[in-house]
Amino acid sequence: MKITPTKFILNLIVLTMFTMSNLLAQEGVVTVNQDRQIDELLKLKKEVNRTESNYKIQIYSGNRTGAENARLEFRKSFLNWSTNMKYETPNYKIWVGNFKTRLEADRALLKVKKKFGDAFPFKPKKQKKTP
Repeated sequence: MKITPTKFILNLIVLTMFTMSNLLAQEGVVTVNQDRQIDELLKLKKEVNRTESNYKIQIYSGNRTGAENARLEFRKSFLNWSTNMKYETPNYKIWVGNFKTRLEADRALLKVKKKFGDAFPFKPKKQKKTP
């Protein structure tokens, strides 16, 4: 079998690349030393985030017919946010979204106010749990 100069050069290049890749490979062990209280803090943060209520935007407060109309109009314009109708004597209220931060709610409010000028963000009061 005769090896041409082209095949020889290609074989040499492939062999060189294979050898170089093995020479440049490194192995190591990573050890993370952290305070044990970090895990405790992470558990507490998760618990706080679970119990805190998120921000919402109120777009309507008034009679039931007006609330239903506002809810339908909102759903036509904003498909990404959920809506809830709440009754707080004597008014029906339409609340939208579930925003984790006030900043997130304020950003959404800029869009919502174009259609619902009286809209405002708020953080709902925590509901008392009954035993």
